[in-house]
Amino acid sequence: MATAAKREVTLQKMCENLASFAVDREDIKQLLTTLPSDEAINPVSVEYELQLLKIISAGWSINVYMDGKPEKELLSENFWLIIREFSKGLSETLNLMSGADVDYFDTLKERLNTYLSTMENAGSGEPVQVVGPEFARLCGSPENAFVTLNGARIFHLTATSVEEYIGSVDIVPEEKSA
Repeated sequence: MATAAKREVTLQKMCENLASFAVDREDIKQLLTTLPSDEAINPVSVEYELQLLKIISAGWSINVYMDGKPEKELLSENFWLIIREFSKGLSETLNLMSGADVDYFDTLKERLNTYLSTMENAGSGEPVQVVGPEFARLCGSPENAFVTLNGARIFHLTATSVEEYIGSVDIVPEEKSA
């Protein structure tokens, strides 16, 4: 069976592609349309938490699917640096608009620790099985199957996309500037 040729990308381009994917909102918008018009569901909270979870899932997936590869640490570090810059700009905008002191990157770190702790405490099993319920809890809808499913979906879709992307590229050295 023939396999598709891998695309060659630099580590920096790979980081940029993964970070752009992590902050892209198109799949989040689609998932939000699956929520019922239920007064018990706060769609603003769900949307906010979906974006956080997507970014976290992409970063988590880099560590999982690059495991054993020499570029793993540098890729992960550069991905989070790009996300930190994105977060800084978003925080500044939120601070100007709301007057509240918001640090989006700190929120990402807190949520990452929450999800990692939840996965660790669950022991064995698929992470998606614990991420969905934890997502629903963070949204304030711990008993809502639709919210749980949306969290599980964004985690699964993001992890699968990152895994496929990592498998489709070969990392090549940066070209030297003339």
